Amino acid sequence: MSDRVQRPIRVLVVDDSAFMRKVLTELLESDPLITVVGTARDGQDGLEKVLQLQPDVVTLDIEMPRLDGYGTLREIMARRPTPVVMVSSHTREGAEATIRALALGAVDFVAKPSGSISLNMHVARDELVAKVKAAAAATPRVRTAAAEMAPVSPREKMQALAGLRRQTGFGDRLPRRLVLIGCSTGGPGALHQIIPRLPADLPAGVLVVQHMPPGFTRSLAQRLDELSAISVREARAGDPVRAGQVLVAPGGYHMLVDAEGRIALDQGPPVHGVRPAVDVTFESVLPVWKDRLVGVILTGMGYDGAKGMAQLWKAGGWTIAEDASTCVVYGMPRVVVEMGAAREVLPVHSIAEAITRAVGEG
Repeated sequence: MSDRVQRPIRVLVVDDSAFMRKVLTELLESDPLITVVGTARDGQDGLEKVLQLQPDVVTLDIEMPRLDGYGTLREIMARRPTPVVMVSSHTREGAEATIRALALGAVDFVAKPSGSISLNMHVARDELVAKVKAAAAATPRVRTAAAEMAPVSPREKMQALAGLRRQTGFGDRLPRRLVLIGCSTGGPGALHQIIPRLPADLPAGVLVVQHMPPGFTRSLAQRLDELSAISVREARAGDPVRAGQVLVAPGGYHMLVDAEGRIALDQGPPVHGVRPAVDVTFESVLPVWKDRLVGVILTGMGYDGAKGMAQLWKAGGWTIAEDASTCVVYGMPRVVVEMGAAREVLPVHSIAEAITRAVGEG
């Protein structure tokens, strides 16, 4: 943990609701390591106070007048990159805006509670405090290019699909190779650097396990699908694993693959404190794909995925860990590297090419 989180973490709260500013301030300051140095009523006010107060972390509402949360985040990342935790609504629009913010460089998010705000925010106190502390130790990464990529046109998608179908049997049988990508804090931004760079006719299936609550993984998959030639969607029970397709584990469910190559979803106990967990997916796919599996661990806290990567390395599969230079949080990849289980350690912008090369060699 860096020096700046040994002293009280200085937080700026930006929200257009006076009541929410008060609640967030009280919840944050209930922890002795957090001090709220100021509040702001909208994005413009928040940006001015970021430059004036230079906080360690900003909590940022998405829906605000004058300058909304996304616009404010873009200005913060351009003028004074600072760890930002978004405060999002549970609506579809709120989830979509949150995914865009995470792609741009926000470290994490907390969902605004529904119903009795005061009661539910107190229930969510531990999550809020934990994510602010994690953000204080994170390195903000500006992801402007990834966040503002132009969507792939429907015509381009159709052409890519037509090319995929022309390949004999392509997509109709269990793919020879499988790619498993695991990530947590900072993961959505990293995925925006990787998935849109994969070719539509990738000769492998791709599974993504991103630590994220229900409702937000669907928006993540939809946004990645819009930006990518390769097909991306949230996994459903019974889905076949196919080449040229990316399936994202739905929030709140472990994602497994059975012997026939079909997706199973499990709401069993969290593993390593999370659900979905990368190691659960590894455990189900290793017996089938063995050394034909490519494992990728990206930015995130903790050590989920390290056990699976070690087993994959021993089985002769290909393992890739994100380099510290591009990680928002160098936690999950660090454990893999320290275990000696990473065959390649690469900055995030080099990983898509490495995946394409690895699956093309087998």
